[in-house]
Amino acid sequence: MEATNAPKKKPLYRNLTFQVIMGIILGIILGAIFPSFGVKLKIIADIFIKLIKMLIAPVIFITVVLGIGNMGDMKKVGKIGGIALIYFEIVSSIALAIGFIVVHIIRPGDDTGIDITKLDASAADAYAKQAADQETGFVPFIMNIIPEHFVGALANGDLLPILVCAALFGLATAAVGEVAKPVLEFMNASSEIFFKIIGMVMFISPFAAFGAMAYTIGSFGFSSLKSLALLMACIYITMALFVFLVLGGILKGFGVNIFRFLAFIKEELLLVLGTSSSETALPGIMKKLEKFGCSKQVVGLVVPTGYSFNLDGTAIYLSMSAMFIAQVYNVDLSIWQQITLLLILMVTSKGAAGVTGSGFVTLAATLAAFPMIPVAGIALIIGVDRFMSEARAITNIIGNSVATVVVAKLQNEFDPNQHEILNKEIQARHHRHRKDDTEK
Repeated sequence: MEATNAPKKKPLYRNLTFQVIMGIILGIILGAIFPSFGVKLKIIADIFIKLIKMLIAPVIFITVVLGIGNMGDMKKVGKIGGIALIYFEIVSSIALAIGFIVVHIIRPGDDTGIDITKLDASAADAYAKQAADQETGFVPFIMNIIPEHFVGALANGDLLPILVCAALFGLATAAVGEVAKPVLEFMNASSEIFFKIIGMVMFISPFAAFGAMAYTIGSFGFSSLKSLALLMACIYITMALFVFLVLGGILKGFGVNIFRFLAFIKEELLLVLGTSSSETALPGIMKKLEKFGCSKQVVGLVVPTGYSFNLDGTAIYLSMSAMFIAQVYNVDLSIWQQITLLLILMVTSKGAAGVTGSGFVTLAATLAAFPMIPVAGIALIIGVDRFMSEARAITNIIGNSVATVVVAKLQNEFDPNQHEILNKEIQARHHRHRKDDTEK
């Protein structure tokens, strides 16, 4: 006799993944047919992104405080952070190197048909000026991650200052012991409330994906892709190779299948694809990684830090775009000049997060520090940057998710029992779906 309390299969139209996919498809169609109207729909995506950004600061603060406060071991916190930073540097350097290698082999900047004498250099001026205004170097970086005041860190929403405040608060909470128990209970209850709010906001994510795609296609169209199609293809293929070969190989070494892992976080990836912003998926990916088996403290420390130090997609984009511009301008760089450019990119790519137009600003800052390649050359790729930003953002979030799993496994902060429960849930869901399909 079959159990009567088996959960009913959710209709396809109520599945968030399906809704976001439909939003993306409908947005592309509307933007192509009614471009002027599509441009106006950007406000839907802007509202959704603002709502998510409104929640990021408290979610990160609470998650980190709970993780460290419950762990109560300063040495362990330092070890997790140290291992994460070493991993970030190694993997992001591999991403930069891969971008260099592919752009050298395919050479998308040769024979593009682009007349650089007619290039509108003024289009790049705003990004070049913004790059010039950014303070660089170790001392400015340290000063920028320490907020002017505690509340200001949460108000401004910058990830690293929030992480610094949360880590200090968490360490102090752990140090005072039993006295801080009511605070941790309050934080735990607050965490449930904020994630409930995120669940409510996610109901409009399909509309956000629709509006963002309609705006992108309506603003830039498909015609701008023709002359730079090879560059776009190179960047997309390189990022795919990086995800499946490099990140997939890393995960395989820790007993995780990359395809199953990507299927597990597919809702977050589709959300990033639709909105072109990895920040929109930040709260959701943190919750998913905890469900996957990573401890709260590792998730709270690694994910926010990775958004500044582990931008694998941005690293690939920067290295390939810089060399593409050099090829278009027929700038023949020696091997030592290319090594110098690679070293500069290792530094500038770390500051790409949290800046409006971050890809362009960072690329402009890199070329300003490397005068052999004209800064005005970034005007070449302004028209197609929006189409590449989705690949950048998706690769960034996958890279940070993989980093979290790796650090959790290295530090014995991965719960195999939780992971096994998740696998059984997924298998049971697949079994129900197959049974329903068979009955049909």
